[in-house]
Amino acid sequence: MAVGIVGAGTMGAGIAQIAAAAGHKVWLFDAKSGAATQAVDKLRIDLQKRVDMGKLAYAEAQSLLGRIEPVDAIAAVSEAGIVIEAIVERLDVKRELLAELEMLVSDQTILASNTSSISVTALGRDLRLPQRLIGMHFFNPVPAMKLVEVVSGAATDSAVARTVADRATRWGKVPIYARSTPGFVVNRIARPFYAEALLLLQDRYATPSEIDAALRAAGFRMGPCELMDLIGHDVNFSVTDSMLAASFFDRRYTPSIVQRELVDGGLLGRKSGRGFYHYPAEPLVEPAVSNTQVNTDPPRVSVRGDSFTVTTLGAELSGEGWDVEYAHPAEDSLGHADSGLMKDMLLVGDMLICVTDGRPAAEVAAQSGHRHLAVIDIILREDPGPVCVAFAPGCGDRQRAVVHNLLEVAGRKPMEIADAPGMVVARTVAMLVNEAADAVQQGVCDEASADIAMKLGTNYPAGPFEWLGKLGVHAVCHILDRLDAVYRGERYRASLLLRRRLWGQKVGGN
Repeated sequence: MAVGIVGAGTMGAGIAQIAAAAGHKVWLFDAKSGAATQAVDKLRIDLQKRVDMGKLAYAEAQSLLGRIEPVDAIAAVSEAGIVIEAIVERLDVKRELLAELEMLVSDQTILASNTSSISVTALGRDLRLPQRLIGMHFFNPVPAMKLVEVVSGAATDSAVARTVADRATRWGKVPIYARSTPGFVVNRIARPFYAEALLLLQDRYATPSEIDAALRAAGFRMGPCELMDLIGHDVNFSVTDSMLAASFFDRRYTPSIVQRELVDGGLLGRKSGRGFYHYPAEPLVEPAVSNTQVNTDPPRVSVRGDSFTVTTLGAELSGEGWDVEYAHPAEDSLGHADSGLMKDMLLVGDMLICVTDGRPAAEVAAQSGHRHLAVIDIILREDPGPVCVAFAPGCGDRQRAVVHNLLEVAGRKPMEIADAPGMVVARTVAMLVNEAADAVQQGVCDEASADIAMKLGTNYPAGPFEWLGKLGVHAVCHILDRLDAVYRGERYRASLLLRRRLWGQKVGGN
């Protein structure tokens, strides 16, 4: 089957490359004269570099190039079995192109759009055969990124979706099915990764480098601030703004005044030389670490709870020679569940170290009556790395030293931040899980697709439902509810899917 591609920019050229690599004849057209030829010439240079490095056989490179034909007239794609448009992200321009293509191709030709945000239903509104229109959202760079979102509009034939998904698989990609809703899967679920960082900055709870370090320690390849600098704040702000409008002004997608200020000032990130950071990139400042030791010989710690965070810390401390006692909540000296304390915590002398449940340290101290209290962020990996910590107002230098020392011994670099509700990692991951749960609840995708999409489309260290399995629905809902109690409004409302699972657990269901 021959493939027609309209648009010879970065995305169109990348799609042409993978289609040709899979053995298809490809006609590449661009409305700008000479652009298609230039795209093929650039591809030739890129492939030669791979040949020179021994990563690609010369004959294979020549064969691939021979299957891509740059054409000067759009009519040249009329015999293709599928035509993929990869032009400017504007509804009116794409509609005009699709109407023109429909007059050129046969009724059996599939029309696909590489749109990343425009409704497939809206794109097909004026087509004679809207059932053969499908979204085929590739990710940049196309040859390297495995994910393809196969997006069905209201009129899209399910057989067309299956055919396109099969085609993507043959091209070496991993397709997921999605319904055409704002942001589709990846762009929708990813919004909290940026939004929570921006709100933490707005409320002055942490610095960009602290936020980035915390989330890299959780397994993300880049923190949200450095990633927004890479994407470009103008682009990131625009996507959030369009999500807000498309969702009828759901407050979860409200753009940030912090990012708006950067855009207004031309501080767009890497491409402008400055965003949250200056470029060329400055080295991130390592958090200050206390060298004060705990005066216990051997050091003793009581661990309460069964979360990954406290069990990991307990095991790390035990491995360093600490005397670790695992206490039962109903029998230990830390108080009962209704005492205002958190479920998971460690006790060193008179110092309580609580794992965040969404409440600030000051609130927990006030509700429980424990003055010497700190709250730490959740830990998601066994690998050592920074962890955020905040202290209740009653803590002095000695109490801070106790917590710093414990985390250091456990291989965690303590980063003391302001008393942020939900800390950094916990609130971000809880909101990613919540957004994914809403997408599944609303039929945008299924759970497996949500996990695949975020791991392959954004390189997340785990999928949202994998995090849900690790943290538990009770913990996630608790964090969301506590955040909602602090901030009030729609932003932190828990998904109905999560609520139903929580109710099911309470009555002994699945």
